[in-house]
Amino acid sequence: MIRQAVLLYVLFLLMTWGFDLHAQDRKKIEFNGHLQNLNTVFIQDVNSEWLSTGSIYNRLNLKWYPTESLTFSASARNVANYGQIIYESYPLYSDLLVKDDGYVDLTGTIARDSSYILYSNIDRANLKFTQGKFEATAGRQRINWGINTVWNPNDIFNTFNFYDFDYVERPGCDAIRLQYYTGYASGYQVAFKVDSDNEITAAGMYSFNKWNYDFQLLAGVMTTDMVIGAGWTGYIKSAGFTGEASYFRDRDNFADTTGIFVLSAGANYTFRNSLFTNVSFLYNSNGTTGDAGYGNSFIVLQDVSPKSFSPARASLMGQLSYPITPLIQGDITSIVNPYDGSFFVGPNVSFSLTDNIGLLFMSQIFVGDTGTEFGGYGQLYYMRLKWSF
Repeated sequence: MIRQAVLLYVLFLLMTWGFDLHAQDRKKIEFNGHLQNLNTVFIQDVNSEWLSTGSIYNRLNLKWYPTESLTFSASARNVANYGQIIYESYPLYSDLLVKDDGYVDLTGTIARDSSYILYSNIDRANLKFTQGKFEATAGRQRINWGINTVWNPNDIFNTFNFYDFDYVERPGCDAIRLQYYTGYASGYQVAFKVDSDNEITAAGMYSFNKWNYDFQLLAGVMTTDMVIGAGWTGYIKSAGFTGEASYFRDRDNFADTTGIFVLSAGANYTFRNSLFTNVSFLYNSNGTTGDAGYGNSFIVLQDVSPKSFSPARASLMGQLSYPITPLIQGDITSIVNPYDGSFFVGPNVSFSLTDNIGLLFMSQIFVGDTGTEFGGYGQLYYMRLKWSF
Protein backbone atom coordinates (compact mmCIF):
# COMPACT_ATOMS: atom_id res chain seq x y z
CA MET A 1 0.00 0.00 0.00
CA ILE A 2 2.88 2.40 0.71
CA ARG A 3 4.36 1.76 -2.72
CA GLN A 4 1.03 2.40 -4.41
CA ALA A 5 0.55 5.60 -2.42
CA VAL A 6 3.97 6.85 -3.55
CA LEU A 7 3.12 6.03 -7.16
CA LEU A 8 -0.15 7.92 -7.00
CA TYR A 9 1.51 10.90 -5.32
CA VAL A 10 4.13 11.11 -8.08
CA LEU A 11 1.42 10.92 -10.72
CA PHE A 12 -0.42 13.75 -8.98
CA LEU A 13 2.74 15.86 -9.01
CA LEU A 14 3.23 15.19 -12.72
CA MET A 15 -0.21 16.52 -13.53
CA THR A 16 -0.08 19.39 -11.05
CA TRP A 17 3.31 20.68 -12.15
CA GLY A 18 2.24 20.46 -15.77
CA PHE A 19 -0.87 22.61 -15.43
CA ASP A 20 -0.44 24.81 -12.35
CA LEU A 21 2.69 26.83 -13.02
CA HIS A 22 3.44 30.54 -13.08
CA ALA A 23 4.29 31.89 -16.52
CA GLN A 24 7.98 32.42 -15.68
CA ASP A 25 8.30 28.80 -14.54
CA ARG A 26 6.71 27.24 -17.62
CA LYS A 27 9.93 27.71 -19.58
CA LYS A 28 11.58 25.25 -17.20
CA ILE A 29 8.84 22.62 -17.53
CA GLU A 30 7.82 20.42 -20.45
CA PHE A 31 4.68 18.38 -19.96
CA ASN A 32 2.93 16.15 -22.49
CA GLY A 33 1.35 12.78 -22.88
CA HIS A 34 -1.47 10.91 -24.50
CA LEU A 35 -4.75 9.16 -23.76
CA GLN A 36 -5.92 6.24 -25.85
CA ASN A 37 -8.40 3.42 -26.09
CA LEU A 38 -7.31 0.11 -27.61
CA ASN A 39 -9.80 -2.65 -28.43
CA THR A 40 -8.57 -6.14 -29.27
CA VAL A 41 -10.22 -9.26 -30.70
CA PHE A 42 -8.28 -12.50 -30.33
CA ILE A 43 -9.13 -15.42 -32.62
CA GLN A 44 -7.07 -18.52 -31.87
CA ASP A 45 -9.37 -20.71 -33.96
CA VAL A 46 -12.04 -19.31 -36.29
CA ASN A 47 -14.42 -22.09 -35.29
CA SER A 48 -13.94 -21.57 -31.55
CA GLU A 49 -14.84 -18.71 -29.22
CA TRP A 50 -13.52 -15.27 -30.15
CA LEU A 51 -12.15 -13.33 -27.20
CA SER A 52 -12.20 -9.56 -26.73
CA THR A 53 -10.36 -7.22 -24.43
CA GLY A 54 -9.96 -3.49 -23.98
CA SER A 55 -7.32 -1.13 -22.67
CA ILE A 56 -7.49 2.50 -21.59
CA TYR A 57 -3.99 3.92 -21.50
CA ASN A 58 -2.84 7.30 -20.20
CA ARG A 59 0.78 8.42 -20.46
CA LEU A 60 2.29 11.44 -18.69
CA ASN A 61 5.75 12.84 -19.50
CA LEU A 62 7.52 15.53 -17.51
CA LYS A 63 10.84 17.28 -18.04
CA TRP A 64 12.09 19.89 -15.58
CA TYR A 65 15.14 22.08 -16.17
CA PRO A 66 16.11 23.51 -12.73
CA THR A 67 19.47 24.77 -14.07
CA GLU A 68 21.26 24.87 -17.41
CA SER A 69 23.18 21.73 -16.47
CA LEU A 70 20.44 19.63 -14.86
CA THR A 71 17.40 17.93 -16.36
CA PHE A 72 14.90 15.85 -14.41
CA SER A 73 12.76 13.47 -16.46
CA ALA A 74 9.80 11.41 -15.29
CA SER A 75 7.21 9.41 -17.21
CA ALA A 76 4.32 7.30 -15.98
CA ARG A 77 1.82 4.92 -17.55
CA ASN A 78 -1.67 4.43 -16.14
CA VAL A 79 -3.39 1.42 -17.69
CA ALA A 80 -6.80 -0.18 -17.27
CA ASN A 81 -7.11 -3.59 -18.94
CA TYR A 82 -10.37 -5.49 -18.98
CA GLY A 83 -12.08 -8.30 -20.87
CA GLN A 84 -12.13 -12.00 -21.61
CA ILE A 85 -8.41 -12.51 -22.23
CA ILE A 86 -7.69 -11.60 -18.62
CA TYR A 87 -10.14 -13.92 -16.89
CA GLU A 88 -10.95 -16.62 -19.43
CA SER A 89 -7.85 -17.84 -21.23
CA TYR A 90 -4.79 -16.30 -19.61
CA PRO A 91 -5.30 -16.02 -15.82
CA LEU A 92 -1.62 -15.09 -15.29
CA TYR A 93 -1.87 -12.21 -17.76
CA SER A 94 -2.49 -9.63 -15.01
CA ASP A 95 0.54 -10.78 -13.03
CA LEU A 96 2.78 -10.43 -16.07
CA LEU A 97 1.49 -6.91 -16.75
CA VAL A 98 2.62 -5.62 -13.34
CA LYS A 99 5.97 -7.43 -13.27
CA ASP A 100 8.67 -4.78 -12.84
CA ASP A 101 12.16 -5.82 -13.94
CA GLY A 102 13.86 -2.80 -12.37
CA TYR A 103 15.94 -2.77 -9.19
CA VAL A 104 13.30 -0.46 -7.68
CA ASP A 105 9.72 -1.70 -8.13
CA LEU A 106 7.90 1.28 -9.63
CA THR A 107 4.84 -0.65 -10.82
CA GLY A 108 1.79 -0.82 -8.59
CA THR A 109 -1.66 -2.38 -8.84
CA ILE A 110 -4.37 0.16 -8.03
CA ALA A 111 -7.33 -2.21 -8.35
CA ARG A 112 -7.99 -5.62 -9.84
CA ASP A 113 -10.59 -8.34 -10.07
CA SER A 114 -11.04 -11.46 -12.15
CA SER A 115 -11.98 -9.46 -15.27
CA TYR A 116 -9.93 -6.26 -15.00
CA ILE A 117 -6.75 -4.69 -13.68
CA LEU A 118 -5.84 -1.03 -13.15
CA TYR A 119 -2.17 -0.34 -12.60
CA SER A 120 0.49 2.40 -12.80
CA ASN A 121 4.09 2.16 -13.90
CA ILE A 122 6.83 4.78 -13.75
CA ASP A 123 9.18 3.82 -16.60
CA ARG A 124 11.31 6.99 -16.54
CA ALA A 125 12.62 8.80 -13.46
CA ASN A 126 16.14 10.14 -13.85
CA LEU A 127 18.40 13.13 -13.35
CA LYS A 128 20.80 14.17 -16.11
CA PHE A 129 23.85 16.38 -15.65
CA THR A 130 25.34 18.00 -18.76
CA GLN A 131 28.58 19.92 -18.93
CA GLY A 132 30.09 20.57 -22.35
CA LYS A 133 30.69 17.23 -24.07
CA PHE A 134 30.00 15.23 -20.90
CA GLU A 135 26.67 13.77 -19.73
CA ALA A 136 25.82 11.72 -16.65
CA THR A 137 22.35 10.21 -16.14
CA ALA A 138 21.19 8.34 -13.03
CA GLY A 139 17.84 6.65 -12.44
CA ARG A 140 15.27 4.82 -14.53
CA GLN A 141 16.07 5.52 -18.17
CA ARG A 142 16.20 3.91 -21.58
CA ILE A 143 19.69 2.97 -22.76
CA ASN A 144 19.24 2.25 -26.44
CA TRP A 145 22.33 0.81 -28.09
CA GLY A 146 20.34 -0.93 -30.81
CA ILE A 147 20.44 0.09 -34.46
CA ASN A 148 18.11 -2.14 -36.47
CA THR A 149 14.32 -1.93 -36.59
CA VAL A 150 13.21 -5.36 -35.33
CA TRP A 151 16.13 -7.22 -33.73
CA ASN A 152 18.85 -5.48 -31.69
CA PRO A 153 21.66 -7.76 -30.42
CA ASN A 154 23.52 -4.66 -29.13
CA ASP A 155 20.56 -3.54 -26.97
CA ILE A 156 21.74 -5.38 -23.86
CA PHE A 157 20.26 -3.06 -21.21
CA ASN A 158 16.54 -2.97 -22.03
CA THR A 159 15.60 -5.22 -24.91
CA PHE A 160 12.08 -4.73 -26.26
CA ASN A 161 9.51 -7.10 -27.72
CA PHE A 162 8.71 -6.21 -31.33
CA TYR A 163 5.19 -7.63 -31.06
CA ASP A 164 4.34 -5.24 -28.21
CA PHE A 165 3.63 -2.50 -30.76
CA ASP A 166 1.57 -0.32 -28.40
CA TYR A 167 4.49 0.47 -26.09
CA VAL A 168 6.25 2.89 -28.43
CA GLU A 169 8.39 4.50 -25.71
CA ARG A 170 9.90 1.11 -24.81
CA PRO A 171 10.83 0.00 -21.28
CA GLY A 172 13.52 1.61 -19.16
CA CYS A 173 16.02 0.26 -16.64
CA ASP A 174 17.53 1.40 -13.34
CA ALA A 175 21.02 2.47 -14.31
CA ILE A 176 23.83 4.99 -14.27
CA ARG A 177 25.19 6.12 -17.64
CA LEU A 178 28.19 8.31 -18.43
CA GLN A 179 28.68 9.74 -21.93
CA TYR A 180 31.47 11.78 -23.49
CA TYR A 181 31.07 13.07 -27.06
CA THR A 182 34.14 13.54 -29.24
CA GLY A 183 32.10 14.48 -32.31
CA TYR A 184 28.62 14.48 -33.85
CA ALA A 185 28.54 10.67 -34.19
CA SER A 186 31.47 9.65 -32.02
CA GLY A 187 32.18 9.26 -28.34
CA TYR A 188 32.32 6.98 -25.34
CA GLN A 189 29.60 5.53 -23.11
CA VAL A 190 29.77 3.54 -19.89
CA ALA A 191 26.62 2.18 -18.26
CA PHE A 192 25.81 0.13 -15.15
CA LYS A 193 22.40 -1.47 -14.49
CA VAL A 194 20.91 -3.57 -11.67
CA ASP A 195 17.66 -5.49 -12.22
CA SER A 196 15.00 -6.95 -9.94
CA ASP A 197 17.02 -10.16 -9.45
CA ASN A 198 20.09 -8.13 -8.40
CA GLU A 199 21.78 -9.17 -11.64
CA ILE A 200 24.23 -6.66 -13.07
CA THR A 201 24.67 -5.50 -16.65
CA ALA A 202 27.67 -3.23 -17.19
CA ALA A 203 29.35 -2.29 -20.44
CA GLY A 204 31.24 0.34 -22.35
CA MET A 205 30.74 1.47 -25.93
CA TYR A 206 32.91 3.41 -28.36
CA SER A 207 31.26 5.11 -31.36
CA PHE A 208 33.10 6.57 -34.33
CA ASN A 209 32.69 7.52 -37.99
CA LYS A 210 34.81 6.00 -40.77
CA TRP A 211 34.31 5.71 -44.52
CA ASN A 212 31.01 7.63 -44.18
CA TYR A 213 29.72 4.89 -41.84
CA ASP A 214 28.88 5.18 -38.15
CA PHE A 215 30.35 2.30 -36.16
CA GLN A 216 30.05 1.19 -32.54
CA LEU A 217 32.02 -1.31 -30.47
CA LEU A 218 30.91 -2.57 -27.08
CA ALA A 219 32.11 -4.95 -24.39
CA GLY A 220 30.96 -5.86 -20.91
CA VAL A 221 28.79 -8.15 -18.82
CA MET A 222 25.08 -8.90 -19.34
CA THR A 223 23.83 -10.66 -16.17
CA THR A 224 25.47 -14.12 -16.42
CA ASP A 225 27.30 -13.56 -19.73
CA MET A 226 30.36 -11.81 -20.97
CA VAL A 227 29.48 -9.92 -24.15
CA ILE A 228 31.26 -8.18 -27.00
CA GLY A 229 29.47 -6.54 -29.90
CA ALA A 230 29.64 -4.20 -32.86
CA GLY A 231 27.25 -2.31 -35.09
CA TRP A 232 27.20 -0.10 -38.14
CA THR A 233 24.93 2.20 -40.12
CA GLY A 234 25.51 3.78 -43.50
CA TYR A 235 24.50 3.66 -47.16
CA ILE A 236 25.13 1.51 -50.20
CA LYS A 237 24.45 4.06 -52.91
CA SER A 238 21.02 5.40 -51.89
CA ALA A 239 19.92 2.41 -49.79
CA GLY A 240 20.40 2.39 -46.04
CA PHE A 241 22.52 -0.46 -44.73
CA THR A 242 22.58 -1.29 -41.00
CA GLY A 243 23.66 -4.14 -38.81
CA GLU A 244 24.73 -5.23 -35.36
CA ALA A 245 26.15 -8.37 -33.81
CA SER A 246 26.94 -9.61 -30.32
CA TYR A 247 28.72 -12.64 -28.90
CA PHE A 248 27.64 -13.97 -25.49
CA ARG A 249 29.54 -16.45 -23.33
CA ASP A 250 28.74 -17.70 -19.85
CA ARG A 251 31.14 -15.94 -17.48
CA ASP A 252 31.07 -18.70 -14.83
CA ASN A 253 31.65 -21.51 -17.34
CA PHE A 254 33.68 -19.61 -19.86
CA ALA A 255 35.97 -22.49 -20.78
CA ASP A 256 33.19 -25.08 -20.98
CA THR A 257 30.78 -23.29 -23.33
CA THR A 258 30.90 -22.28 -26.98
CA GLY A 259 28.92 -19.08 -26.58
CA ILE A 260 26.08 -17.63 -28.63
CA PHE A 261 26.57 -15.40 -31.67
CA VAL A 262 23.64 -13.20 -32.76
CA LEU A 263 23.68 -11.10 -35.94
CA SER A 264 21.03 -8.77 -37.36
CA ALA A 265 21.52 -6.93 -40.64
CA GLY A 266 19.12 -4.95 -42.78
CA ALA A 267 18.64 -2.60 -45.70
CA ASN A 268 16.02 0.03 -46.46
CA TYR A 269 15.14 2.14 -49.46
CA THR A 270 12.57 4.83 -50.25
CA PHE A 271 11.32 5.02 -53.84
CA ARG A 272 10.43 8.25 -55.61
CA ASN A 273 6.71 7.58 -55.04
CA SER A 274 7.43 7.53 -51.24
CA LEU A 275 7.11 3.74 -50.93
CA PHE A 276 9.42 2.72 -48.09
CA THR A 277 10.89 -0.80 -48.08
CA ASN A 278 12.82 -2.49 -45.32
CA VAL A 279 14.31 -5.98 -45.10
CA SER A 280 16.21 -7.59 -42.24
CA PHE A 281 17.91 -10.86 -41.43
CA LEU A 282 18.49 -12.46 -38.02
CA TYR A 283 20.98 -15.23 -37.27
CA ASN A 284 21.32 -16.96 -33.89
CA SER A 285 23.96 -19.67 -33.54
CA ASN A 286 21.96 -21.20 -30.67
CA GLY A 287 18.73 -21.41 -32.66
CA THR A 288 17.08 -24.54 -33.97
CA THR A 289 16.67 -25.60 -37.58
CA GLY A 290 13.63 -27.69 -36.68
CA ASP A 291 10.19 -26.71 -35.45
CA ALA A 292 10.66 -23.67 -33.21
CA GLY A 293 7.43 -23.56 -31.21
CA TYR A 294 7.38 -21.66 -27.94
CA GLY A 295 4.87 -24.07 -26.45
CA ASN A 296 1.42 -22.76 -25.56
CA SER A 297 2.49 -19.41 -24.11
CA PHE A 298 1.10 -16.24 -25.60
CA ILE A 299 3.79 -14.90 -27.92
CA VAL A 300 3.54 -11.21 -26.98
CA LEU A 301 4.14 -12.06 -23.32
CA GLN A 302 7.43 -13.85 -23.95
CA ASP A 303 10.51 -12.45 -22.21
CA VAL A 304 12.98 -11.24 -24.80
CA SER A 305 16.73 -10.93 -24.53
CA PRO A 306 19.42 -10.24 -27.16
CA LYS A 307 20.16 -13.97 -27.08
CA SER A 308 16.59 -15.07 -27.79
CA PHE A 309 14.72 -12.82 -30.20
CA SER A 310 13.62 -16.01 -31.92
CA PRO A 311 14.14 -19.71 -31.14
CA ALA A 312 15.01 -20.26 -34.83
CA ARG A 313 18.52 -20.37 -36.29
CA ALA A 314 17.50 -17.68 -38.79
CA SER A 315 14.57 -15.32 -39.43
CA LEU A 316 13.65 -13.01 -42.29
CA MET A 317 11.69 -9.75 -42.06
CA GLY A 318 10.16 -7.60 -44.80
CA GLN A 319 8.28 -4.31 -44.49
CA LEU A 320 6.42 -2.00 -46.87
CA SER A 321 5.13 1.43 -45.86
CA TYR A 322 3.29 3.91 -48.07
CA PRO A 323 1.53 7.26 -47.48
CA ILE A 324 -1.80 6.61 -49.21
CA THR A 325 -2.72 10.26 -48.66
CA PRO A 326 -1.04 12.93 -46.51
CA LEU A 327 -3.35 11.83 -43.67
CA ILE A 328 -3.49 8.05 -44.25
CA GLN A 329 -0.52 5.70 -43.84
CA GLY A 330 -0.47 2.02 -44.82
CA ASP A 331 2.06 -0.47 -43.51
CA ILE A 332 2.65 -4.22 -43.62
CA THR A 333 5.37 -6.25 -41.91
CA SER A 334 6.09 -9.96 -42.20
CA ILE A 335 8.52 -12.24 -40.36
CA VAL A 336 9.26 -15.72 -41.69
CA ASN A 337 10.93 -18.75 -40.15
CA PRO A 338 12.51 -20.39 -43.24
CA TYR A 339 13.08 -23.70 -41.45
CA ASP A 340 9.62 -24.64 -40.15
CA GLY A 341 7.65 -22.58 -42.71
CA SER A 342 5.67 -20.56 -40.17
CA PHE A 343 5.27 -16.80 -40.48
CA PHE A 344 3.83 -13.63 -38.99
CA VAL A 345 1.99 -10.88 -40.91
CA GLY A 346 1.16 -7.48 -39.41
CA PRO A 347 -0.80 -5.12 -41.70
CA ASN A 348 -2.04 -1.77 -40.41
CA VAL A 349 -3.50 1.50 -41.60
CA SER A 350 -3.40 4.73 -39.59
CA PHE A 351 -5.50 7.87 -40.00
CA SER A 352 -4.55 11.36 -38.82
CA LEU A 353 -7.97 12.73 -37.84
CA THR A 354 -6.65 16.02 -36.43
CA ASP A 355 -3.26 17.41 -35.44
CA ASN A 356 -3.33 15.40 -32.21
CA ILE A 357 -5.88 12.61 -32.72
CA GLY A 358 -5.05 9.42 -34.59
CA LEU A 359 -6.93 6.24 -35.46
CA LEU A 360 -5.20 2.89 -36.08
CA PHE A 361 -6.49 -0.41 -37.43
CA MET A 362 -4.02 -3.27 -37.12
CA SER A 363 -3.76 -7.04 -37.28
CA GLN A 364 -1.23 -9.55 -35.98
CA ILE A 365 -1.66 -12.85 -37.81
CA PHE A 366 0.39 -15.92 -36.85
CA VAL A 367 0.39 -18.82 -39.31
CA GLY A 368 1.97 -22.26 -39.01
CA ASP A 369 1.51 -25.89 -38.05
CA THR A 370 1.36 -26.94 -34.42
CA GLY A 371 4.82 -26.88 -32.89
CA THR A 372 6.23 -24.31 -35.31
CA GLU A 373 7.40 -20.86 -34.22
CA PHE A 374 4.22 -19.01 -35.19
CA GLY A 375 1.80 -21.91 -35.16
CA GLY A 376 -1.10 -22.07 -32.73
CA TYR A 377 -1.34 -18.38 -31.83
CA GLY A 378 -4.09 -17.40 -34.22
CA GLN A 379 -4.99 -13.82 -35.05
CA LEU A 380 -5.34 -10.52 -33.22
CA TYR A 381 -7.22 -7.48 -34.51
CA TYR A 382 -6.83 -4.02 -32.98
CA MET A 383 -8.52 -0.64 -33.15
CA ARG A 384 -6.86 2.27 -31.36
CA LEU A 385 -8.02 5.86 -30.91
CA LYS A 386 -5.28 8.09 -29.54
CA TRP A 387 -5.27 11.71 -28.35
CA SER A 388 -1.91 13.38 -27.74
CA PHE A 389 -1.57 16.51 -25.64
